[in-house]
Amino acid sequence: MTIENSNPFKNEDVVKNEENVTTEETTTEEVKVEETPSEENKNDKLQEEYDKLNQQYIRLAADFDNYRKRQEQERENLIRFGTESTLKGLLEVLDNFERGEKALESVEDCEKVKESFNLVHKQVCDTLAKLGLEEIKAVGEEFDPNFHEAVMQTPTNEHPENTIITELQKGYKLGEKVLRPTLVNVATAG
Repeated sequence: MTIENSNPFKNEDVVKNEENVTTEETTTEEVKVEETPSEENKNDKLQEEYDKLNQQYIRLAADFDNYRKRQEQERENLIRFGTESTLKGLLEVLDNFERGEKALESVEDCEKVKESFNLVHKQVCDTLAKLGLEEIKAVGEEFDPNFHEAVMQTPTNEHPENTIITELQKGYKLGEKVLRPTLVNVATAG
């Protein structure tokens, strides 16, 4: 008996199975080769989608930049025309000052000067009030650091503590925004 290439465990069925496995492996490799173009198609589709989204992003960024520029231009126009409206209102006041100056050249009566001054002052205040300027109330009010600036404190028993005794300079606000706080003297415990 020769034992050269004979394998007692190997029978014909096993040999056939090995051939089938080899055939299946070849088929799998062929399938992999066939999937490669499909993957390329997927890559192309993904690239197209990426390019499309990138173009949308670029357009959106340009639209936003244009929007920002438009808003900035509108804000500048609003400021310019708001200033124009304010100046037009104050031109009337300036005209009245000039009229008053001419009229006062020949007037010797102090009461007429005082009356003219008061009229022009009232006109200035009315014009500014129309534009939204409000005077901040102070005397007799409780001190509020949001609207008042204490530059003096006076110990006293006549007024409650933290009450404003005197107004040293008027403060103004435009809507809720403080343009200038009122300078005040505040009462402290005496």
